[in-house]
Amino acid sequence: MKNKFQLLFTALVCASTFSLHAQGDFSMEANKSEEAGYIAPKDPLVKANLDKWQGYKFGVLIHMGLYTQLGTVESWGLAPEDWVTRDGYNDYYKYATDYRNTKYKLNPTNLNSEKWAKMFKNAGAKYMIFTSKHHDGFCMYDSKFTDFKITNPELPYSKNAKADVLKDVLDASRKEGLAVGVYFSKPDWTTETFWWPYYPPKDRNPTYDITKFPERWKSYVQYTQNQLNELTTNYGKVDILWLDGCWVRPLSTINKKVEEFCKYPYDMDIDMKLVSETARKKQPGMLVVDRWVPSEYENYLTPEQKTPEKPLSVPWESCITLGGAWGWVPNDHYKSSKEVIQLMTSIVVKGGNLLLGVGPDAKGEFDPKIETTLANVGKWLTANGEAIYDTKPVAPYLDGKVGYTQKGNAVYGIYMPSKEEKELPASITIKTDKKGGLKVSLLGVKQKLASKKVNGGIEVTIPKELRTSLAAQEAVVIKVI
Repeated sequence: MKNKFQLLFTALVCASTFSLHAQGDFSMEANKSEEAGYIAPKDPLVKANLDKWQGYKFGVLIHMGLYTQLGTVESWGLAPEDWVTRDGYNDYYKYATDYRNTKYKLNPTNLNSEKWAKMFKNAGAKYMIFTSKHHDGFCMYDSKFTDFKITNPELPYSKNAKADVLKDVLDASRKEGLAVGVYFSKPDWTTETFWWPYYPPKDRNPTYDITKFPERWKSYVQYTQNQLNELTTNYGKVDILWLDGCWVRPLSTINKKVEEFCKYPYDMDIDMKLVSETARKKQPGMLVVDRWVPSEYENYLTPEQKTPEKPLSVPWESCITLGGAWGWVPNDHYKSSKEVIQLMTSIVVKGGNLLLGVGPDAKGEFDPKIETTLANVGKWLTANGEAIYDTKPVAPYLDGKVGYTQKGNAVYGIYMPSKEEKELPASITIKTDKKGGLKVSLLGVKQKLASKKVNGGIEVTIPKELRTSLAAQEAVVIKVI
């Protein structure tokens, strides 16, 4: 059974997720708020890679760390904030010590990066992002600037030939043709230049006044820059640098979107200009995502556990968990392949990408339910992917159970059957203003469909013999060309 913190997290996730079958009456004000402050990149290589990335549509985000061994929601038990619970503990410091000492237990000996990469590729994912370091500061790679890492010779997994987990997973993913990204947390709750033990932590921010101890803060900035430099220098081609922990940011960038997370009254600037310029000397055109910090270093937006209400005019990606937590927790409840496909559709028809969060267990294996869901998503995309990959949104975007995409001269109407639906309707109206003699077909079965023009679109007849079997599918794609 999940602990209280896991249940709270899941409840927050559910509360923030929009309905997949939302109507087309979108809020302009909400849309403007999502896009506020976005600055398009000027570097031609970055622009070209961003255009390419927008065509990917589907990626996976892998969380793995000490929290994996414990089966708890990632890192947050260390945050001394009153919304966090720590079942079984009455003493914060005992919890924090036990949490960090989990490093002596983490030993994912069944980790098979080649199997992982094939699973992601067969699921239809085009890119993979892996956690190099979460907020707790534990590195899943061989950082030269800390001993709090999986490759520490005192730790069990260091004896493994592939102890540098980040390198192992990135290399395997590239071999399968996936673009790769590195997740990195800007805050670090173990490094003494961020959480100085002299002062007890009060929240997620530095434990000390960085204006009174500027040299200590300067040392932390250098530490962060050093780690980012090794990640973009020593790990082959990196397509995306995905930075988390939005409260570490220039004070001037705090806006209404993040003010609830950003209570620290001083300027926590890690010099993203220098970070980006240094990284791109080795990684030309690399995308940089300084999440939720509006600047030229947030190449695309990343709404979390939700989707925007309407299409955005800027590049974006919704990062959403397959289960209730980003990493592995026991007895998690996972979305079905139908839920994932319909979620993906609701994102793609608004011009975004889905970054699906999953995590392996402490042995390095994925829950069989995750494997099954991803395999079924891949089967659907194999048959229907032309309506997803490299498409653009087209009005009316999402109307009832039908989402719309376009590619070249083709318009795709993606019908999303409800869970209770046993049979598709006899006809479905595809709203399009396309003129001339039209060819209408059903992807997946390659069957031409009878249709007629009606006011506002095309009424497509669904053959009676197919209505029951189609209702059982994740989604049904009608192609009009």
